[in-house]
This record gives sequence, C-alpha cells and structure tokens, in this order.
Amino acid sequence: MAPCYHGGVDARPPHLGLRHLALHVRAFDATRRFYVDVLGFRVEWEPDADNSYLTSGADNLALHRAREGGGARETALDHLGILVPEARDVDAWAAYLDGRGVALTSRPRTHRDGARSLYLDDPDGNRIQIIHHPPLSARPT
Repeated sequence: MAPCYHGGVDARPPHLGLRHLALHVRAFDATRRFYVDVLGFRVEWEPDADNSYLTSGADNLALHRAREGGGARETALDHLGILVPEARDVDAWAAYLDGRGVALTSRPRTHRDGARSLYLDDPDGNRIQIIHHPPLSARPT
C-alpha cells in the first residue's frame, strides 16, 4: 500500500500536473515557427534571441537554442515542469523534499517574469522544475 501524505510531517504539497516542458533545439528558428505557425502556439515571452516561451493557453513550452557541442546535461529535454497553484507551494515543496533527503539542484527563487520555482533531478538524471507560473497556475484544472 502506498504511503499517505495528508497532513503531518510528511505532508506532500499540492501540484497541478505537467504543464511545462523545456527543450534544447538545434533548428531553433524553424522549430519556433513550427510550433507557432503549424501547431498554433503563441509567444508568451522571449527574453532574448536564444529562448522562446510558447503557450497554447493551458501550458508552457520553452524552446532553448542548443549550444554547439552541447554540455554534459544537454539533451533534447532540458527539463519538465510540475505546476503548483501558489508561489508559496514552491517553498513548501523545498521543505518537503529537504525533509525526504532529496537534493535540490536549485533552491526556490522568483524569476523576472514573476514565476517562482526550484529544480531537482530524478534518479535517472532528468531535471524537474517545480514551478508557480502565474498565467497557468491561476487556470482551473
């Protein structure tokens, strides 16, 4: 039987599921055009020429220009994002994960666009972001 996490020291904070995916892409401009022009995503934010954040209104797809030669971690998948309803839930997850002995690769922080997140790796090395993203977190599930 799976452990129960309702209340108490082991209380698992809430989340709203997977609504964010980040990809390293080699054909950055063509990939961006494909998602916008063919699949109907719209640009939510482009902080620079190497990063584009797209949305269908219920999700977030981050495209990051792949570096020549890549890095030790650089694969097509940059990270997957687990959405939480409130900014304070990111901090609750940090405390929960700390209490379970799970190492964070990045402590909670607030981003320039108002999102708040932390990062950790799963046992297979996949990067996970727990994120409060105001436009998505406010949407009903």
